[in-house]
Amino acid sequence: MYLTRFRINTGRSGARRLLGSPHLMHGAVNMGFPDPPPRDGQGPRVLWRVDPAHQAETNLFIVSPTRPDLTHLVEQAGWPTLDTPGWTSFAYSEFLDALAEGDTWGFRLTANPVHHIRRPGAAPGTPTKRVAHQTPRHQLRWLLERQEKAGFEVVRKPPERRLTEYGDEHELIVRDRLPLQFRRPPAAHSREDVRFTRVTFDGRLRIADLALFRRTLTQGLGKARAYGCGLMTLAPVR
Repeated sequence: MYLTRFRINTGRSGARRLLGSPHLMHGAVNMGFPDPPPRDGQGPRVLWRVDPAHQAETNLFIVSPTRPDLTHLVEQAGWPTLDTPGWTSFAYSEFLDALAEGDTWGFRLTANPVHHIRRPGAAPGTPTKRVAHQTPRHQLRWLLERQEKAGFEVVRKPPERRLTEYGDEHELIVRDRLPLQFRRPPAAHSREDVRFTRVTFDGRLRIADLALFRRTLTQGLGKARAYGCGLMTLAPVR
């Protein structure tokens, strides 16, 4: 497994096109691999996330079973005349092997919090519709309801630091929320627009089940993983 960081040159028009279309970015990421792994849920897959570090820096993070070649991305969205390659890949397997149950980490997760509803008055058995959670309260609840099956537990705040709002008892915040919509390519089976909401969580967690947690880090969490959701990254707790 590899963790790759690519710095995006937001001054280039090609970079702005990629940042404006999760579909184009998905294609550009996949082009970094001669044979992208299957997305059948049976093993590690390619996950990616765009992180605006600050106004002058935006990074693309990729977790993948094999090392990518992002030369095409440098030409389209990087600094192609520099001598440096434009991206750095780290041996992620070594990091995963060093994790242990009970470890505490800071984390960032970009995800697509959704739930299924049936329209009011609909007959029993009517198919439900998948819709996005719209409020931070429900988005926080979405993640907290999935932590056990994902192999971690979000750290609770000491009682003196808690407020009354739902979710404030945990070291967890919703950092941003971005509704996205784009049209499928002409060759797609469906011509309907793709719509989803991308939410970024920052927090602190404790590893509860190592096997499940490694699966979360390498296979992602939630829906829309092809479009920049599902990737969780860790950072040492200060």
